[in-house]
Amino acid sequence: MPAQLGIGLAAVARPAYLTSGRDRDLGAGRSVADLEQRTHALLDAAWAAGVRYVDAARSYGYAEQFLAHWLDRRPDVAVEVGSKWGYRYVGGWRLDADVHEVKDHSLPAFREQRDETLALLGDRLSVYHVHSATLETGVFDDAPLHAELARLRERGIRVGVSTSGPQQADAVRRALDVEVDGEPLFTSVQSTWNVLESSAGQALAEAADAGAQVVVKEPVANGRLTPGSRDAGAQRVHELAGGLGVGTDVLAIAVALQQPWARWVLSGAVTTEHLRSNASATGLSVPAAVLEELAGLAEPAQAYWSTRSSRPWT
Repeated sequence: MPAQLGIGLAAVARPAYLTSGRDRDLGAGRSVADLEQRTHALLDAAWAAGVRYVDAARSYGYAEQFLAHWLDRRPDVAVEVGSKWGYRYVGGWRLDADVHEVKDHSLPAFREQRDETLALLGDRLSVYHVHSATLETGVFDDAPLHAELARLRERGIRVGVSTSGPQQADAVRRALDVEVDGEPLFTSVQSTWNVLESSAGQALAEAADAGAQVVVKEPVANGRLTPGSRDAGAQRVHELAGGLGVGTDVLAIAVALQQPWARWVLSGAVTTEHLRSNASATGLSVPAAVLEELAGLAEPAQAYWSTRSSRPWT
């Protein structure tokens, strides 16, 4: 099945995130009420544009709550809902918080966050990912945790992992090896992939071949691949997009949609205008010559993630 566009709520359901241009896009309207209204407007626009996958997380501020309220008032919609556990939001709804989220992949953390997620989303939850799973946290070796994750699988909820950092490919491949009762445990993988960071591509192809669904996050590289971005590393991408008569975001998302292993590609838009621009990527077929040149623009993974980690929360 060809990849389709989804929407992620990381950048809209909490006051601060690592995305360029949020000062311009959100301004001072970052109260809980303001962001819930904006989230609902985005979800309305996404539904109208054909988006049928919504991504949230326990650490995305009030993303699950905002989504639950939207679903309550839109009983006519049928979307696949994914969420994540493993980070806790601790930013106190402040832009200037010293720490915005804390990672915890322990069994007690899973139990607590699972119950919180199910209290809000209930039977509407389709996919539950371990948030930013890495080899270092021990999440791939915790048999008691795996047994409890498998109980979600028994309820019909797909269990998966999301990945971040320069070792994404290792995490994806390790996830594919985990079994409970002779069945693969992790059958959904959500990873960062874009024309500047494509290091996980082969591992994601392997995941798709193994029967897992692949969800692409950060296809516009946290704002580096958007119109108006002054990111020097993305300059050639901007030029190629201009040559095709489209915005940089449209080209970046279209390339992700054309990866044969992708199932969903997430827009991280925070305005309805950006969402509609992102959605127009579904109609763009990127020429082979452009795809070939873009493939040569990927940065070393370590350099890409070093740049990302230095970005301010805005």
